[in-house]
Amino acid sequence: MDENVKKTALEVDEIVLELLNKHSDDVEVDVKEFLDLLKNSLSLNVSEKKRVIDAVPTLSQFQFDELKKVFQEERVKFRELAAEHPEDIKKLLVKQQEEWLTLWDIFENEQKSLEVLNEDQEKLDEIKRSLGL
Repeated sequence: MDENVKKTALEVDEIVLELLNKHSDDVEVDVKEFLDLLKNSLSLNVSEKKRVIDAVPTLSQFQFDELKKVFQEERVKFRELAAEHPEDIKKLLVKQQEEWLTLWDIFENEQKSLEVLNEDQEKLDEIKRSLGL
Protein backbone atom coordinates (compact mmCIF):
# COMPACT_ATOMS: atom_id res chain seq x y z
CA MET A 1 0.00 0.00 0.00
CA ASP A 2 1.25 3.50 -0.84
CA GLU A 3 2.62 5.28 2.26
CA ASN A 4 0.51 8.42 1.63
CA VAL A 5 -2.64 6.32 1.35
CA LYS A 6 -1.69 4.45 4.50
CA LYS A 7 -1.14 7.72 6.35
CA THR A 8 -4.48 9.03 5.16
CA ALA A 9 -6.21 5.83 6.26
CA LEU A 10 -4.62 6.24 9.68
CA GLU A 11 -5.79 9.85 9.79
CA VAL A 12 -9.33 8.76 8.96
CA ASP A 13 -9.07 6.13 11.70
CA GLU A 14 -7.96 8.80 14.18
CA ILE A 15 -10.85 11.11 13.27
CA VAL A 16 -13.39 8.31 13.50
CA LEU A 17 -11.90 7.04 16.76
CA GLU A 18 -12.25 10.53 18.23
CA LEU A 19 -15.90 10.66 17.12
CA LEU A 20 -16.60 7.15 18.44
CA ASN A 21 -15.34 8.30 21.84
CA LYS A 22 -18.26 10.74 21.98
CA HIS A 23 -20.55 7.92 23.07
CA SER A 24 -22.65 8.34 26.19
CA ASP A 25 -20.89 7.87 29.52
CA ASP A 26 -23.55 5.25 30.32
CA VAL A 27 -22.35 3.09 27.43
CA GLU A 28 -19.41 0.71 27.62
CA VAL A 29 -17.82 0.11 24.25
CA ASP A 30 -14.37 -0.88 23.06
CA VAL A 31 -14.05 1.94 20.53
CA LYS A 32 -10.98 0.47 18.83
CA GLU A 33 -12.79 -2.82 18.26
CA PHE A 34 -15.90 -0.97 17.09
CA LEU A 35 -13.77 1.12 14.72
CA ASP A 36 -12.26 -2.05 13.26
CA LEU A 37 -15.67 -3.67 12.80
CA LEU A 38 -17.21 -0.55 11.25
CA LYS A 39 -14.23 0.23 9.02
CA ASN A 40 -14.03 -3.31 7.67
CA SER A 41 -17.75 -3.81 7.16
CA LEU A 42 -18.30 -4.90 3.58
CA SER A 43 -22.06 -4.50 3.66
CA LEU A 44 -22.25 -0.82 4.62
CA ASN A 45 -21.34 1.91 2.16
CA VAL A 46 -19.54 5.08 3.19
CA SER A 47 -22.71 7.10 3.82
CA GLU A 48 -24.13 4.35 6.02
CA LYS A 49 -20.89 4.20 7.99
CA LYS A 50 -21.02 7.99 8.39
CA ARG A 51 -24.59 7.71 9.69
CA VAL A 52 -23.41 5.21 12.32
CA ILE A 53 -20.55 7.54 13.32
CA ASP A 54 -22.88 10.55 13.50
CA ALA A 55 -25.33 8.59 15.66
CA VAL A 56 -22.69 7.51 18.21
CA PRO A 57 -23.53 10.17 20.84
CA THR A 58 -27.14 8.98 20.95
CA LEU A 59 -26.64 5.21 20.68
CA SER A 60 -27.69 3.11 23.66
CA GLN A 61 -25.75 0.20 25.08
CA PHE A 62 -28.22 -2.15 23.39
CA GLN A 63 -27.70 -0.47 20.01
CA PHE A 64 -23.92 -0.65 20.29
CA ASP A 65 -24.12 -4.30 21.31
CA GLU A 66 -26.45 -5.15 18.43
CA LEU A 67 -24.33 -3.32 15.88
CA LYS A 68 -21.24 -5.14 17.15
CA LYS A 69 -23.04 -8.46 16.89
CA VAL A 70 -24.20 -7.73 13.33
CA PHE A 71 -20.71 -6.64 12.25
CA GLN A 72 -19.18 -9.79 13.75
CA GLU A 73 -21.76 -12.03 12.05
CA GLU A 74 -21.16 -10.21 8.77
CA ARG A 75 -17.43 -10.82 9.08
CA VAL A 76 -18.01 -14.57 9.53
CA LYS A 77 -20.37 -14.73 6.53
CA PHE A 78 -17.98 -12.85 4.24
CA ARG A 79 -15.13 -15.15 5.27
CA GLU A 80 -17.30 -18.09 4.26
CA LEU A 81 -18.13 -16.40 0.96
CA ALA A 82 -14.44 -15.69 0.35
CA ALA A 83 -13.80 -19.42 0.02
CA GLU A 84 -16.35 -19.67 -2.79
CA HIS A 85 -15.91 -16.24 -4.42
CA PRO A 86 -12.43 -14.93 -3.60
CA GLU A 87 -12.24 -12.45 -6.50
CA ASP A 88 -15.60 -10.88 -5.64
CA ILE A 89 -14.57 -10.46 -2.01
CA LYS A 90 -11.24 -8.94 -3.06
CA LYS A 91 -13.13 -6.37 -5.14
CA LEU A 92 -15.37 -5.58 -2.17
CA LEU A 93 -12.30 -5.14 0.06
CA VAL A 94 -10.70 -2.71 -2.37
CA LYS A 95 -13.96 -0.77 -2.66
CA GLN A 96 -14.33 -0.68 1.14
CA GLN A 97 -10.77 0.65 1.56
CA GLU A 98 -11.30 3.35 -1.07
CA GLU A 99 -14.62 4.39 0.44
CA TRP A 100 -13.10 4.58 3.92
CA LEU A 101 -10.63 7.15 2.60
CA THR A 102 -13.49 9.31 1.27
CA LEU A 103 -14.66 9.81 4.85
CA TRP A 104 -11.73 12.23 5.22
CA ASP A 105 -13.18 14.42 2.47
CA ILE A 106 -16.69 14.14 3.89
CA PHE A 107 -15.60 15.22 7.37
CA GLU A 108 -13.39 17.98 5.97
CA ASN A 109 -16.22 19.37 3.79
CA GLU A 110 -18.62 19.16 6.72
CA GLN A 111 -16.18 21.12 8.91
CA LYS A 112 -15.70 23.80 6.23
CA SER A 113 -19.47 24.17 5.82
CA LEU A 114 -19.86 24.54 9.57
CA GLU A 115 -17.16 27.22 9.66
CA VAL A 116 -18.85 29.18 6.85
CA LEU A 117 -22.20 28.87 8.63
CA ASN A 118 -20.66 30.17 11.86
CA GLU A 119 -19.00 33.07 10.03
CA ASP A 120 -22.30 33.97 8.36
CA GLN A 121 -24.09 33.86 11.72
CA GLU A 122 -21.44 36.12 13.26
CA LYS A 123 -21.87 38.62 10.40
CA LEU A 124 -25.64 38.51 10.83
CA ASP A 125 -25.33 39.08 14.58
CA GLU A 126 -22.95 42.00 13.94
CA ILE A 127 -25.42 43.59 11.50
CA LYS A 128 -28.26 43.16 14.01
CA ARG A 129 -26.16 44.80 16.73
CA SER A 130 -25.27 47.72 14.46
CA LEU A 131 -28.98 48.20 13.73
CA GLY A 132 -29.80 48.07 17.43
CA LEU A 133 -31.77 44.84 17.15
